[in-house]
Amino acid sequence: AAMAKAGKDMTVIARGNHLKAIQEKGLKIETTLNKNYTVFPMKAFDMEHYDEHPDVIFVCVKGYSLKDTIPFIKKVSHKDTVVIPILNIYGTGARMQKLLPDILVTDGCIYIAAEIKEPGVILQRGTIFKIVYGVRKKEEYRPVLDDVAKDLKDSGITGILSDNIKRDALQKFSYVSPMAACGSYYDVHADAMQHDGEIRDTFVKLIKEIDALSHAMGIHFAVDIVKNNLGILDNLSSTASTSMQRDLKKGGNSEMDGLIFEVVRMGKKYDVPVPAYEKVAKKFGFDK
Repeated sequence: AAMAKAGKDMTVIARGNHLKAIQEKGLKIETTLNKNYTVFPMKAFDMEHYDEHPDVIFVCVKGYSLKDTIPFIKKVSHKDTVVIPILNIYGTGARMQKLLPDILVTDGCIYIAAEIKEPGVILQRGTIFKIVYGVRKKEEYRPVLDDVAKDLKDSGITGILSDNIKRDALQKFSYVSPMAACGSYYDVHADAMQHDGEIRDTFVKLIKEIDALSHAMGIHFAVDIVKNNLGILDNLSSTASTSMQRDLKKGGNSEMDGLIFEVVRMGKKYDVPVPAYEKVAKKFGFDK
């Protein structure tokens, strides 16, 4: 919506009632700061009826829907198409690259608190809106990646072309994974983690376990990861939660495996103790 509002040639791929609402009424953005707007008309199609060949594809689905995008990306991409996944699950780009060997798949992540309020309406909580992306190997760099950063900036989005996307994607994971784990374990929103006490202490313990894993993986953050992530948390709307929590509430699929269970598996792989994650994983039925 932000890029289309800025005049960029952007098409959204959606489905069901959400798609129908966007096509009929446009895509409406509501914010907790009352900076609301609607993009109409908005170019929107489902995967079956989209017939263009884009230069850049942002992959924004949940981890459990990722495999459904692969045939579509193969169908619509051209030889120079660049794919930028901005999922919550660490390592998504590398996994997608194996399935899409003929085009460039970067890695990436997004910092935002937003959700579908109702068909055709997105609710953004707080002000953070940042996309970080980049190639895993320097020789894969293409000038179009700088063009993407400019387009994002023109659209009011902080776009960062990372020189170390493995580090930066893990840094994002070190925030969203603990928040999802802590929020789901205690069944709370951001406000419960924004105040001193057991819940905030658990959030910090989860972050520290990711930090320990990062050292074992040979990845070193450029910031104090605990201080950085607490800063992000404390700037959120008090009612903010992760998409995984909302999916659990609905009783459907969730990213539990990639956001929580995978950390327990990583702990075993790298011989790093992750007791806080094991405690959360056990509550949700993880079987080691």
